[in-house]
Amino acid sequence: MRNKAALALLVGGLLVTAQALADNAKPRSRDLGIAPGILKTGQHNAITDVQGVLVGQVTLLDGQDVRTGVTAILPHGGNLYQDKVPAGLYVANGYGKLTGISQIQELGEIETPILLTNTLSVPQAAEAIIGWTLKQPGNEQVVSVNAVVGETNDSRLNDIRKRALKAEHGLKAITNASDGPVAEGAVGAGTGTVAFGWKGGIGTSSRVLPAKLGGYTVGVLVQSNYGGVLQIAGQPVGEALGQYYLQDALDSEVADGSIMLIVATDAPLSDRNLTRLAKRAVAGLARTGASFTNGSGDYVLSFSTAASVRRTAERRGEVSSTESVPNGSMSPLFQAVIEASEEAIYNSMLKAADTCGTRSDTGKANCVKALPLKQLKALLTTSN
Repeated sequence: MRNKAALALLVGGLLVTAQALADNAKPRSRDLGIAPGILKTGQHNAITDVQGVLVGQVTLLDGQDVRTGVTAILPHGGNLYQDKVPAGLYVANGYGKLTGISQIQELGEIETPILLTNTLSVPQAAEAIIGWTLKQPGNEQVVSVNAVVGETNDSRLNDIRKRALKAEHGLKAITNASDGPVAEGAVGAGTGTVAFGWKGGIGTSSRVLPAKLGGYTVGVLVQSNYGGVLQIAGQPVGEALGQYYLQDALDSEVADGSIMLIVATDAPLSDRNLTRLAKRAVAGLARTGASFTNGSGDYVLSFSTAASVRRTAERRGEVSSTESVPNGSMSPLFQAVIEASEEAIYNSMLKAADTCGTRSDTGKANCVKALPLKQLKALLTTSN
């Protein structure tokens, strides 16, 4: 297993391996003193702090009009189809194209890697997942695969109709997936996203419960492409910087888009309590000022990596019992996912850089600025 997050990059039509495309000079939330909540983070403050979780990313940059990519999240590094993981799902607003949704709701489990990409590349990502799954040793008799693909629409910076992302890119993200630090900002599935009118992207964070509360870890990864009235650490940043939904009492695209939140935990949870955990992630999303508009797809997908609740072939074939955190012990996990979701979103925007591309609807060049750090620091300093 690799111990550094892998990222692949397509520049000028050529796929190459890169350590990270994210602007390493850009701060994460905690570098600015923004530390939502009361719980401690894991080692990397990332979803990969949950043991077994792997993340891989492919970023596509070509000419002036391709600004997109794919991000893969693997609940564990083994055969996911044979050793499925319990899962939960919550939809805050359903304007989206999340594939695999009905089987997750019906059976409460995930059997493939999770891929995030742009709206019109969902079929290509699903093809990558299916191809990868069928080729895994032990899957020679598999004739049905429930591929899980989430998306947001990056057409404000990417010529989405070009459909530059191919199945090979999704496969590269899966095979490159690793533990350790995760690249954030305008990388992978966040390459062309926009949040609150500024540059969005991929962001991640984690929380670890005290030993007396189980010592469990909760990690969150987001693909931010939504809007509303931005708040950071409770401060009305969007209003102060003059960029927010309904500022002129008129509807606008500033609040449309979508967000995908992927929640992982090593706590042994039932699919029912994983659904409850997913619901609480929306509280973290709300803290950032999300408006949950009609044109926004707001999805949370959660899973447990605990070996004791894994849906192995043996457990699927006969009556079996598994351990499970009881309802009365869920509240600390709820707190953890709220905090990690909020911080992951901040990281997705803070690590993003100014990005220029092409608007799909007009065919014209378009540039989206990153959050202005100098002004943001001044606001946060004044508020303190």
